Amino acid sequence: MKKLSFLIVIFIFLTIPSFADDLETAKNLFSNYVSAANSYSPSLLNYYSPKAKIIRQVVKPDGSTANATTDMSTYAKQMKISQGTAKIRNYKNKYKNITATKVANGIKVSSLRQPMNDNYWLKTYQIWQKQPNGNWLIIEEMMQTKQQIFLRYADK
Repeated sequence: MKKLSFLIVIFIFLTIPSFADDLETAKNLFSNYVSAANSYSPSLLNYYSPKAKIIRQVVKPDGSTANATTDMSTYAKQMKISQGTAKIRNYKNKYKNITATKVANGIKVSSLRQPMNDNYWLKTYQIWQKQPNGNWLIIEEMMQTKQQIFLRYADK
């Protein structure tokens, strides 16, 4: 029994650093993502898995929410169009309360996002997953928005 307990303790000590490293890696990748987004970098799409699930959670005036979900190919097209307008406006988001937690399918990086010129903060998260080739990609992203136009795409 002592050997089994000892082996369990050793296993825990050996795996904790890798989880901690993965958490730090995901937070660093998120920071790089924010820099790419706020500088309108064409490399921004490289952060996403081709099969990423994109969720825009619309916060309605009454405080309730509705999710508009899309696939990566549709999102990529929309992003290319909106990046031009954002660059002209010098639009940027601010982020705070950035945390990383282990989830079943990767590392979830959660934060609060403040859209430019607004005084409120909205929830956001990305799930980063390490790929077989060692690269980390976003496989799911949820960002809250107060843009009511997204309601036309809300999941039924």
